[in-house]
Amino acid sequence: MAPLISHPDAFPATPPPDLDDPAVIAAHEWQAFDELVQMQDHWQRPGWAAETRAYYWLITIPDDHAFVAHALRSQDLVRDLGVFDLIGAGDFHLTLGRIGRTDEVNDDQLRFLTKAVQAAAPHTFKLSALPLTGSRGALRYSVAPWTPVISLHQLLVETAASCGLPPMKSTSRLRPHIGIGYCHTAGPAGPVHAAVKPLRSLPPTDLLIDRIDLVEMRRERASYKWRVVQTVRLPRADGVALA
Repeated sequence: MAPLISHPDAFPATPPPDLDDPAVIAAHEWQAFDELVQMQDHWQRPGWAAETRAYYWLITIPDDHAFVAHALRSQDLVRDLGVFDLIGAGDFHLTLGRIGRTDEVNDDQLRFLTKAVQAAAPHTFKLSALPLTGSRGALRYSVAPWTPVISLHQLLVETAASCGLPPMKSTSRLRPHIGIGYCHTAGPAGPVHAAVKPLRSLPPTDLLIDRIDLVEMRRERASYKWRVVQTVRLPRADGVALA
């Protein structure tokens, strides 16, 4: 498994000292967010325009999953801040990586890629969505453990390279998380810290990861939307089930 490294573009810039301990991950990510002075406008990012379409690997979350009710409750309690575009039910996801723009990748390459990933797919695994935290431009849940996500991401990166596709972002910079809202206004982070901190007492929610989706992503107003191009089902692992 590729080691994670410190990188100024990642958040937190440094990885946690333990990649699988939920308490360590949650504390590490909260400390980084709590030390943040200024929120940034998430939408002021290079490489995206209204016409941009790109292929991504996502872990998508069905809108009837218990996580969604948990996330919507958290959103209700920060809505009055007025600085976040909140993600709607059906749009929650964990981003695994960008494959390339639609003008860089053709349908035959996508089919070949999907078959190669399916042939090497890891077993199903469980993640816990941990207490709410944030980043420079978003509200998000930490997740744990990281190891299965890192291993999966590394597989996707290596498989894309073997298929002659554009290089994906290095696994070494991965910081797995699930967003619930994107900041649309730059401003002080203090009020966001104050609003989020009480929500950290909410219990975590478990997710069974049994598939990943290759999607065509677009921006639509203040949100990300996609259509699923291919789904890779992960083989079931004995003993992995939600309580």
